[in-house]
Amino acid sequence: MQYWLLKSEPEMFGIDDLQRRPQQIEHWDGVRNYQARNFLRDQMQVGDLAFFYHSNCSPPAIVGVIRIVRAGYPDHTAWQLNHEHFDGKSTPEKPRWFMVDVQYVRHLQRPIALAELKSDPRLHDMPLLQKGGRLSVMPVREEHWNHILQMEREKNG
Repeated sequence: MQYWLLKSEPEMFGIDDLQRRPQQIEHWDGVRNYQARNFLRDQMQVGDLAFFYHSNCSPPAIVGVIRIVRAGYPDHTAWQLNHEHFDGKSTPEKPRWFMVDVQYVRHLQRPIALAELKSDPRLHDMPLLQKGGRLSVMPVREEHWNHILQMEREKNG
Protein backbone atom coordinates (compact mmCIF):
# COMPACT_ATOMS: atom_id res chain seq x y z
CA MET A 1 0.00 0.00 0.00
CA GLN A 2 1.22 3.44 -0.95
CA TYR A 3 -0.13 6.84 0.00
CA TRP A 4 -0.60 9.89 -2.20
CA LEU A 5 -1.86 13.44 -2.30
CA LEU A 6 -3.93 14.58 -5.28
CA LYS A 7 -4.64 18.27 -5.80
CA SER A 8 -7.69 19.73 -7.46
CA GLU A 9 -9.25 23.16 -7.52
CA PRO A 10 -12.65 22.85 -5.81
CA GLU A 11 -14.25 25.19 -8.36
CA MET A 12 -13.20 22.78 -11.13
CA PHE A 13 -13.65 19.43 -9.34
CA GLY A 14 -13.87 19.16 -5.58
CA ILE A 15 -14.40 16.33 -3.15
CA ASP A 16 -18.16 17.00 -3.12
CA ASP A 17 -18.20 16.49 -6.90
CA LEU A 18 -16.50 13.11 -6.48
CA GLN A 19 -18.95 12.13 -3.76
CA ARG A 20 -21.87 12.85 -6.14
CA ARG A 21 -20.51 10.74 -9.03
CA PRO A 22 -22.08 7.34 -9.76
CA GLN A 23 -20.54 4.84 -7.34
CA GLN A 24 -18.49 7.84 -6.11
CA ILE A 25 -15.86 7.03 -8.77
CA GLU A 26 -14.24 9.31 -11.35
CA HIS A 27 -11.13 9.30 -13.49
CA TRP A 28 -8.37 11.69 -12.43
CA ASP A 29 -7.55 13.32 -15.74
CA GLY A 30 -5.72 16.38 -16.98
CA VAL A 31 -2.35 15.83 -15.31
CA ARG A 32 0.16 17.52 -17.61
CA ASN A 33 3.42 17.26 -15.72
CA TYR A 34 5.81 14.43 -16.54
CA GLN A 35 6.82 13.64 -12.96
CA ALA A 36 3.19 13.54 -11.81
CA ARG A 37 2.32 11.49 -14.92
CA ASN A 38 4.99 8.95 -13.99
CA PHE A 39 3.44 8.52 -10.54
CA LEU A 40 0.05 7.87 -12.17
CA ARG A 41 1.42 5.58 -14.86
CA ASP A 42 4.08 3.63 -12.98
CA GLN A 43 3.46 3.67 -9.25
CA MET A 44 -0.18 4.09 -8.25
CA GLN A 45 -1.88 0.78 -7.64
CA VAL A 46 -5.43 -0.35 -6.94
CA GLY A 47 -6.05 -0.04 -3.21
CA ASP A 48 -3.62 2.82 -2.60
CA LEU A 49 -5.08 5.69 -0.58
CA ALA A 50 -4.73 9.40 -1.26
CA PHE A 51 -5.55 12.67 0.40
CA PHE A 52 -7.85 14.88 -1.64
CA TYR A 53 -6.34 18.36 -1.48
CA HIS A 54 -8.23 21.50 -2.46
CA SER A 55 -5.77 23.92 -4.09
CA ASN A 56 -5.96 27.45 -5.44
CA CYS A 57 -8.62 28.37 -2.88
CA SER A 58 -8.75 29.95 0.54
CA PRO A 59 -7.52 28.19 2.49
CA PRO A 60 -5.87 25.39 0.54
CA ALA A 61 -6.38 22.22 2.57
CA ILE A 62 -6.55 18.46 2.77
CA VAL A 63 -10.28 17.77 2.79
CA GLY A 64 -10.73 14.03 2.37
CA VAL A 65 -9.52 10.53 1.64
CA ILE A 66 -9.91 8.72 -1.69
CA ARG A 67 -8.89 5.27 -2.95
CA ILE A 68 -7.27 4.30 -6.25
CA VAL A 69 -9.67 1.84 -7.91
CA ARG A 70 -8.03 1.60 -11.35
CA ALA A 71 -4.29 1.81 -11.94
CA GLY A 72 -2.77 4.09 -14.57
CA TYR A 73 -4.12 4.05 -18.12
CA PRO A 74 -3.97 6.51 -21.04
CA ASP A 75 -5.72 9.84 -20.49
CA HIS A 76 -8.20 9.93 -23.38
CA THR A 77 -8.96 13.62 -22.82
CA ALA A 78 -5.61 14.39 -24.47
CA TRP A 79 -7.04 13.09 -27.76
CA GLN A 80 -10.27 15.10 -27.69
CA LEU A 81 -9.74 18.06 -30.01
CA ASN A 82 -12.05 20.50 -28.21
CA HIS A 83 -11.21 19.35 -24.68
CA GLU A 84 -9.26 21.68 -22.39
CA HIS A 85 -6.71 18.88 -21.83
CA PHE A 86 -6.11 18.22 -25.54
CA ASP A 87 -2.50 17.48 -26.53
CA GLY A 88 -1.86 16.99 -30.24
CA LYS A 89 1.34 15.05 -29.52
CA SER A 90 -0.52 12.36 -27.57
CA THR A 91 -2.23 9.60 -29.55
CA PRO A 92 -4.01 6.35 -28.66
CA GLU A 93 -1.06 4.51 -30.22
CA LYS A 94 1.52 6.56 -28.32
CA PRO A 95 -0.14 8.09 -25.27
CA ARG A 96 1.76 10.82 -23.53
CA TRP A 97 -0.53 11.31 -20.51
CA PHE A 98 -2.10 8.91 -18.03
CA MET A 99 -4.80 8.90 -15.38
CA VAL A 100 -6.20 6.70 -12.64
CA ASP A 101 -9.71 6.15 -11.35
CA VAL A 102 -10.40 7.24 -7.78
CA GLN A 103 -13.25 6.55 -5.40
CA TYR A 104 -14.50 8.69 -2.56
CA VAL A 105 -13.79 7.23 0.88
CA ARG A 106 -14.66 10.07 3.24
CA HIS A 107 -14.37 13.74 4.10
CA LEU A 108 -11.94 14.54 6.87
CA GLN A 109 -13.60 15.42 10.16
CA ARG A 110 -12.14 18.86 9.56
CA PRO A 111 -10.08 20.32 6.72
CA ILE A 112 -6.38 20.54 7.50
CA ALA A 113 -5.14 23.77 5.99
CA LEU A 114 -1.78 24.21 4.33
CA ALA A 115 -0.75 26.69 7.06
CA GLU A 116 -1.38 24.08 9.74
CA LEU A 117 0.60 21.47 7.82
CA LYS A 118 3.48 23.93 7.42
CA SER A 119 3.50 24.73 11.13
CA ASP A 120 3.99 21.10 12.14
CA PRO A 121 7.70 20.22 12.43
CA ARG A 122 6.96 16.51 11.93
CA LEU A 123 5.90 17.30 8.35
CA HIS A 124 8.81 19.58 7.39
CA ASP A 125 10.10 17.19 4.71
CA MET A 126 6.71 16.38 3.17
CA PRO A 127 6.89 17.08 -0.62
CA LEU A 128 3.79 19.31 -0.47
CA LEU A 129 5.62 21.64 1.89
CA GLN A 130 8.91 21.79 0.00
CA LYS A 131 9.87 24.80 -2.07
CA GLY A 132 8.54 24.18 -5.54
CA GLY A 133 6.16 21.48 -4.26
CA ARG A 134 3.60 22.31 -6.89
CA LEU A 135 2.96 18.85 -8.34
CA SER A 136 -0.70 17.91 -8.55
CA VAL A 137 0.14 14.27 -7.73
CA MET A 138 2.73 13.40 -5.11
CA PRO A 139 3.63 10.56 -2.77
CA VAL A 140 3.00 10.76 0.96
CA ARG A 141 5.17 8.75 3.33
CA GLU A 142 3.31 6.44 5.70
CA GLU A 143 4.51 8.34 8.78
CA HIS A 144 3.21 11.61 7.30
CA TRP A 145 -0.09 9.95 6.38
CA ASN A 146 -0.58 8.64 9.91
CA HIS A 147 0.43 11.94 11.49
CA ILE A 148 -2.03 13.91 9.35
CA LEU A 149 -4.83 11.53 10.33
CA GLN A 150 -3.83 12.08 13.96
CA MET A 151 -3.98 15.87 13.38
CA GLU A 152 -7.49 15.43 11.98
CA ARG A 153 -8.67 13.97 15.28
CA GLU A 154 -7.18 16.77 17.35
CA LYS A 155 -9.85 19.28 18.28
CA ASN A 156 -7.74 22.43 18.23
CA GLY A 157 -5.47 21.50 15.34
